[in-house]
Amino acid sequence: MHYDLKITGGTIVDGTGKPGHAGDIGIHDGRIVAVGAAPIDAERTLDATGLVVAPGFVDIHTHYDAQILWDRMLTISPWHGVTTVVMGNCGFGVAPTRAAHRNMILRTLEKVEGMSLAALEAGLGHDWPFETFPEYLDALERRGMAVNVGVLAGHTPIRTYVMGADAVTRSAASAAEIEAMRAIVAEAMDAGALGFATSHAATHHGYDGNPVPSRLAPFEEIDALVGAMAARGRGIMQATIGRSLLHDEFIALAKTHGVPITWTALLSGLSGPGSHRKHLDRTRACVEQGLRIVPQVACRPLMFDFDFDEPFPFEMRPLFAPTMKTDRDGRRAIYADAEFRRAFREDVATGARTPLAGWAERAVISLSPSDRSLEERPLAEVAAERGVNASELALDLSLETGFGARFRFAILNNDEAEVEELLLDENTVVALSDAGAHASQLCDACYATHLLGHWVRDRRAMSTETAVAKLTTEPADLFGIGDRGRLAEGLAADIVVFDPETVGAGGLQRVHDFPAGADRLVSAASGIAAVIVNGTVIRQGGEDTVDPAGALPGRLLRGGRAA
Repeated sequence: MHYDLKITGGTIVDGTGKPGHAGDIGIHDGRIVAVGAAPIDAERTLDATGLVVAPGFVDIHTHYDAQILWDRMLTISPWHGVTTVVMGNCGFGVAPTRAAHRNMILRTLEKVEGMSLAALEAGLGHDWPFETFPEYLDALERRGMAVNVGVLAGHTPIRTYVMGADAVTRSAASAAEIEAMRAIVAEAMDAGALGFATSHAATHHGYDGNPVPSRLAPFEEIDALVGAMAARGRGIMQATIGRSLLHDEFIALAKTHGVPITWTALLSGLSGPGSHRKHLDRTRACVEQGLRIVPQVACRPLMFDFDFDEPFPFEMRPLFAPTMKTDRDGRRAIYADAEFRRAFREDVATGARTPLAGWAERAVISLSPSDRSLEERPLAEVAAERGVNASELALDLSLETGFGARFRFAILNNDEAEVEELLLDENTVVALSDAGAHASQLCDACYATHLLGHWVRDRRAMSTETAVAKLTTEPADLFGIGDRGRLAEGLAADIVVFDPETVGAGGLQRVHDFPAGADRLVSAASGIAAVIVNGTVIRQGGEDTVDPAGALPGRLLRGGRAA
């Protein structure tokens, strides 16, 4: 036997948290066949001297469900060392979808995930190659992808498939409708879904300002669907929390069905300074009871870049409900109204009991078409110079520019001491890249390189070995992804080679490379020397080494494993 690929001279950090050690890696037929000593000749050798050789990173919280249908490279995740992604989070997705419901699903994604409707329509086209969830998985497998993909069965498309337009107006589903949804979940699990996902988040609004379908589902419906998943003997529930779906409900579900649950997201400042600790305490108590209920935490500030035509950060506030039920002219009238402006000032004033309190004090003007000199300047500073209220200035700039003005600020997760507590807690999992969602508003697909650069090298909050485990073994094990996330003989050869001295995430750039010319934010990676998926080098030296239109090495992970 000879190796197809050998990686030599690097420091092997195997994903288990054990100390790194010098050695080589031998790869044959897409699998790791030697770790440490690899004496056999290879067709190709990568010199990793001075570099870390680690398992490919496993991103368990993405929204590539639509993007994968026009972007098989799943950019930008592989740039940052990600070799496996999980889609379908928060209960969103594009399957199952009847032809008659396609517009509803796309408009829901447009609103709740900040996706361009024009890009979605152009990217998916008129003839979708699937209707059911199994057909969707089959379509992905036929098309191929650059990295490995696991998919969760999403509550919102399932509810829409069964209830149609009633899914966003009627809470209680009939017994027959619940049975139909249970059958879809069972079918999805049989086809290879990793689990079931849902959301009760107050921020999750769909088309015309309606709540997304899953938000209307009572606990009994969620319990029935989790039960359908559990009946297949495997699977994880992923949920985005709301007032009616949090610790008590998760404990009941975990006890009844014996399934792992992971929830989104435990962030610094969720309900005021120090508020994360009560959630960590509840989580610890669950662990002591033998329940696996794992909050997802983020290593970056939750930073949104937005305009007031689509004011996603503020749509959680009742004051902004009318803005979601009108058109652009209607929003202009609302923002010009003196009473709305007074209420807006009060709603976001410093000290208000909301994550948006004092937003203008930490906001910058990211785009100002009418006066470029204002760009990247603090909003509050410009307001002070003009002697006006900062929130009102944001509205003025928006109206003056036809909603061309954009603003950027961290909603949550901007207290680094608290974020460090969350990252180091043994009962959390690092996630929430949201890759593929909010493309024009944020970019956290670079979370892995940020963790390694900022939290490991710059702040020294954790070791490289600990960080790599948080990016590989821990998320893979939680989601039942069985043969990835570690460097060991016999496992899939998903590997990232990086320079610990230079690895990091670059600043955000706005590009227009989506279908229909839609824009998105991207972040370049530094220090990523090579990315390998199933034994194939897909990136080296910051460039793709495979043809996006050709054969690609990623695999669909049905039930957590490639066929």
